[in-house]
Amino acid sequence: MTPVQVHGHRGARAVLPENTIPAFLHAIQAGADAIELDVLITRDDVPVVCHDPFLRRAVCRGPRRLRAVRALTLAELRRWDCGARPNPRFPRQQPVPGTPVPTLDEVLALAPLGRFDFNIEAKLFPYRPSWTPPPERFAELVLEAIRRRGLEPRVIFQSFDYRVLRAMRQLSGVVRIAALGGVGLRGFVWLARRAGATIVAPAKRLVTPRRVGRAHAAGLQVIAWTANTSRDWNRLIRAGVDGIITDDPEGLIAHLKRIGLR
Repeated sequence: MTPVQVHGHRGARAVLPENTIPAFLHAIQAGADAIELDVLITRDDVPVVCHDPFLRRAVCRGPRRLRAVRALTLAELRRWDCGARPNPRFPRQQPVPGTPVPTLDEVLALAPLGRFDFNIEAKLFPYRPSWTPPPERFAELVLEAIRRRGLEPRVIFQSFDYRVLRAMRQLSGVVRIAALGGVGLRGFVWLARRAGATIVAPAKRLVTPRRVGRAHAAGLQVIAWTANTSRDWNRLIRAGVDGIITDDPEGLIAHLKRIGLR
């Protein structure tokens, strides 16, 4: 069996608030090969690291009025604390009060801490175009942040919205493109061709040895999401995936060491 890359999903969501600097630091210190993060764009066109178009009160504390991230300036977004409330889905998660939503630039500034990659997911919502800038502008803003730090070779850019993937491919021949897939796939190779990607990022349930084998034969990598148990890890490893996105990068790294893959 070949080595498997470990991607810390939203940093290390199993133990620290998602998409925060403390979570990313934990994943980096644990030895993750990549930190996976979600990006939205504020009203003043600042890429910020956040999964949901509206901040969730279950995990964030802030002003009474709830508005879309795209409707807020960065200064307004900074009024929210997204580390004070532990996510009830993750019983081991520890709160970190006073933790704001970071900018993409602040996360990219962690690059000198190791040789890990940045797996950046662009969050667009075609059914709600007011929640994000157009795909072309979204890609431009993200790439500007990446280039300011000289990090194009260390970035994977993924999305369910293939318009933004094609836009990024037009802008950069260096940033790696990953096509996310959840349901209704005809196959991994078909998915990659549709998105102009060299990496396929399917939901874990869609991964089979046959699909992975066909992807590899076409020169593609396969990075599956989101697996958090040894049972799922072992199944994906046997299928031959190149990487696993997990909420528990420290746990997956320990597992890979136990079975001699790290």
